[in-house]
Parts: sequence; C-alpha cells; structure tokens
Amino acid sequence: MQIKQILMIAVASAFATAAAAQNYPAKPIRLVVGFPAGGPADIIARTTGQKLSELLGQQVVIDNRGGASGMIAAENVAKSAPDGYTTHLAGVGVMTTNPVLYKKVPYALSDFALVTLAVKVPEALVVHPALPVKTTREFIALAKARPGELNYGSAGSGGVPHLAAELFNTAAGIKANHIPYKGAAPAVADMLGGHTQYGFWDTPILVPYVGSAKLRALFIATANRWQGLPSVPTSAEVGLPAVIIDNWYCIVVPAATPKNIIAQLQGAFAKALQSPEVRDRLGAQGVVTVGSTTEEMVTHLKVETEKWVRVAKATGISLD
Repeated sequence: MQIKQILMIAVASAFATAAAAQNYPAKPIRLVVGFPAGGPADIIARTTGQKLSELLGQQVVIDNRGGASGMIAAENVAKSAPDGYTTHLAGVGVMTTNPVLYKKVPYALSDFALVTLAVKVPEALVVHPALPVKTTREFIALAKARPGELNYGSAGSGGVPHLAAELFNTAAGIKANHIPYKGAAPAVADMLGGHTQYGFWDTPILVPYVGSAKLRALFIATANRWQGLPSVPTSAEVGLPAVIIDNWYCIVVPAATPKNIIAQLQGAFAKALQSPEVRDRLGAQGVVTVGSTTEEMVTHLKVETEKWVRVAKATGISLD
C-alpha cells in the first residue's frame, strides 16, 4: 500500500511539474548576481533583465548577493527550487576558478544546469608609459633582463586579472611580483602612479587611460581585434596565441530545472542579449554580448576550466 501511495504521489508530482512548465513563466523570475549593485555584473544583469522582462511577460528581479568571490550567490542558487524562477549570472570565479583555488566551496558545479554564455569582457595587457617599451616583445625582453623587479597589480588574489597575468608570465617565461589590491579602482590608481608597472584589466576600465596616454596597451587577449581599441594587436599577433582571456559571465539555473524551461530561458536570454538595444548599450561599455546555445556553453566551460587548472597547477596558487 505504501509503495502504491508513493507511486501515486510521484505520478501526481510529474503531472504538476509538466503543468507548471507549460504555464511558465507565471510569476517574476529572480536573476541572482554575486556582486553589489552598481558594478559591471549588476549593469549586465539589469540591462539584460529589462529586455528579458519584455520578452517573457514577467518581471525579472535582480537579487544582489555579493561576497566570497561569488560563492554566497552561487550557494543560494544551488539550494533554490529548480522551477525556472531562480536564475544566476555566474562569472569565471564561480564556474571555473573557485573550485580550483579553494579547497572548500559551498556548492558543486553539478548543482547547476547551463543555459547560455551571456557576455564576454576582453582583457588587455597594459604597461606604465615610463617603461621604455612599445611592444610586447620589448616588454618581455625587459622583464627577462630584470627578473623579479617588475610588479603587477590585480583586484585581488585569484581574480581574472591575477590569473591572466600568471598565464601571460608563464607563456612569456618571465618572473614578477604580484601586488593584490581590494578592488580594481585602487589597483589601477597605483598603476597610474607608477607603483606597479603592468597588469591585465577589463578593456572598459582601460579605454580612458589608454586614450589619454596614461597607460600603454600592448595587446588584447582575444582572438580578434577589439573595436574599442582597434589599433592594439591581439594575442596571436604578438606571438602568444594561447593567452586568450575574457572576463565572461554565463546564465545557470538549479540542476533539476525541467529541460523545456531551460530551453525557453536559453531562447529568451539569447534573444535579449542579441537585441540591438542590449548589444549596443553593453557594447558601449566594452561588453561583448553572446547569447550562445547551451551546447556551446558546455564546450566553453570545458576549455576555460582546463586553462585555469593548468595555470593554478603551474603557479601553485591556492587561496585556502
């Protein structure tokens, strides 16, 4: 009798889930962001969420849960109901580097289902103009001639600028000192003051300083030239084709979310991200909108994870 009741409950639950999926979305959708309001991730979420609301006919509510390298937000999403009403703008840290750099992470990647690769933000190598170099080749030669003398800054240990510099240092065969800061603003300020000599930064941060010659961009760590700095060569053009670095964000949902809801979300997010208003607004800030298929996001995540695991192992970086 008990088994029969369990089976009846299971069948009823299945029908209820199917019905809920058919009527989706029937209420506001939460888009969780692992960073405070006003930052780049928040702007990406709010710009995309506004268009998504129009497409789905339901409000998209931005839920900022900053702290712990995005892990607070990720844990919240991992423990949320898999009903399609909780989505997450997850960055490089949550999806690739946190599980590599921290021994204890309050979530597993298996807690999530991938929806789409949302955006990419190119990274660039910049140097202080006081350095007597104009090209990447000249900079590498200078760094090799002065091993351990140059300093590079980052927004904090384990973040994309830190790992990007370590990837570059390894590929170029140079040794330098890492100076971590509490955020990009103080790090860039110290670089402008000449306290650090080089670094990797999101291109939107750099454009005003490169344009005014306060910093010198040596290359963009992308496969193709970036329209915001069209005269700056790519990684491949300077002989470093393996140094491809984007500060990217993807959309994920709790793992057990029904597949038809995931498909609906993927289509809606892709349409929003590829719309002229979202593409142009974010593009003006140096953000490249993508809106990939789920399968393309799976491939992207595999490549990115393998890359950062190699960097962590080669450099011995650990944040525990």
